[in-house]
Amino acid sequence: MSAPTYQGQSLGLPPAGGGSVAPLLRRTAAFCVDWALCLLIAVGLGMPWGEVEGAYAFLPLGILLAMNVLLVTTLGTTIGHRLLGIRVVSVDALEQAAPPPPLRSVARAALIVLFVPAIIMDADGRGLHDKAARTVVVRAR
Repeated sequence: MSAPTYQGQSLGLPPAGGGSVAPLLRRTAAFCVDWALCLLIAVGLGMPWGEVEGAYAFLPLGILLAMNVLLVTTLGTTIGHRLLGIRVVSVDALEQAAPPPPLRSVARAALIVLFVPAIIMDADGRGLHDKAARTVVVRAR
């Protein structure tokens, strides 16, 4: 068995274009957009700007968790993903490009909030959070 020549080959994804594995830079930019939105929402909910302590320190993480679970389960994409043309699909339903089921979205979002699993990647460009949830982030177009 030979090693894959491009990310996503072992999953049967195309090498480029719509449906191919989303590049790391695009996924990182989408996460930054989502995080900025979570911070703005947290400030709107009363989190003080600047030095944050106590329970307020976890408010943006809670918003990120809720946003990921809700949007990835229903739409297959967060706001940042949508803006950058990527989406999350279940490995079990690649042909239909279906979003992951609710429990897998919860697991994926919980691991994203921990951050470390998201930065450890395999040869297909999937973080540990995607491997655990049996998902892959692909280009939407």
